[in-house]
Amino acid sequence: MTKKDLIAAIAEKSGLSKKDSEAALAAFVSTVENELKAGGSVQVTGFGTFEVRERAPRKALNPRTKEPITVPAGKTPAFKAGKALKDVIA
Repeated sequence: MTKKDLIAAIAEKSGLSKKDSEAALAAFVSTVENELKAGGSVQVTGFGTFEVRERAPRKALNPRTKEPITVPAGKTPAFKAGKALKDVIA
């Protein structure tokens, strides 16, 4: 499903216009991005939790030169599915 398909599905199920559905989706994405950037998390009960996870530095091999390198620590966005979503899929 593409973003365009998602907007069309939201419009159909909610009764909103496609333009309003696109605005709602953009507002949701923007809100999640801003909260994660601030170091928080977004929990949608029954769906799941968007959060930022810390990755520790680690050693790896450069595939071209086979030399060991250190990959620096970093942050990565993560999604943890809620129980209700897991039950629907299972």
